[in-house]
Amino acid sequence: MALAMHGLANTFRSTQRTQAGDYRLSVGIGGTVVRLSTTDRSFSQMLADRYAGFLDTSAEPEFDLQVDLLPPDVEAEDADAHVSMVGNRWILQRGDFRAEWDPVSRRGWVRQAASPYSIDSVLRILHTLLLARRGGFLVHAASAIRNGRAFIFAGRSEAGKTTISRLAPPGATLLTDEMSYVCREGSVKNPAYRAFGTPFAGELAKAGENVSAPLAALYLLAKGPVNKIEPLGHDEAISALMQNILFFAHDREIVKLVFQSACEFVERVPISRLVFTPDARVWEMIV
Repeated sequence: MALAMHGLANTFRSTQRTQAGDYRLSVGIGGTVVRLSTTDRSFSQMLADRYAGFLDTSAEPEFDLQVDLLPPDVEAEDADAHVSMVGNRWILQRGDFRAEWDPVSRRGWVRQAASPYSIDSVLRILHTLLLARRGGFLVHAASAIRNGRAFIFAGRSEAGKTTISRLAPPGATLLTDEMSYVCREGSVKNPAYRAFGTPFAGELAKAGENVSAPLAALYLLAKGPVNKIEPLGHDEAISALMQNILFFAHDREIVKLVFQSACEFVERVPISRLVFTPDARVWEMIV
């Protein structure tokens, strides 16, 4: 009989952590390599297939996560993600996983259901924490490279991320249709930004390309009867960007860093509203 909601929490507490995994994969996203270790061969193969374009065997991993699977009869709770700092460790939990990560030792563990969506979420959260201290962020957005420059198309569900991805011309390289990875480069006084491909797929169910390019512009998507670009004021741009940045941590310092990053980003990267119809001609405006 499947365990109920309180049963999953008890399983998280009682499951013993495996000290070393027999199968290891190094997943590189945004130039940061995280090694995933598991004792389950079939799960390891599933991860290898899912992150195929992002496996990195050349670089030394910066972070290690031991992934232990919950028993198959454990039923995941329907609970939102919660991230907080307890002592000197980050605690990440949702209905289908619990994880701890030590930012000093750069090691952690995950106990989760045997689902790729669980480890996807753990990796997303981990990268949001890393990017917060590096002046970057993950944003709900499609992104693509065209003529050597990256363009981001932000918006919540139904805003048109998948549509504009499908409409991309043959010469464009899709970085993601769902979750864009933004890194700050250069000096603190004179920053620049780069967009990276991610394996985090949306409705297209296809990972982005593992490449990057300098970021040229960010567009906030809106569907309309005609294709047009509308300028945004400074405050409106910051507010809209913050609404689309992915972040979970209940930590005042990290939240402040993310807000500062958004403000710096708006000063350096043009942000406009892109109103468009489902027509490939919209890409003629993206230069």
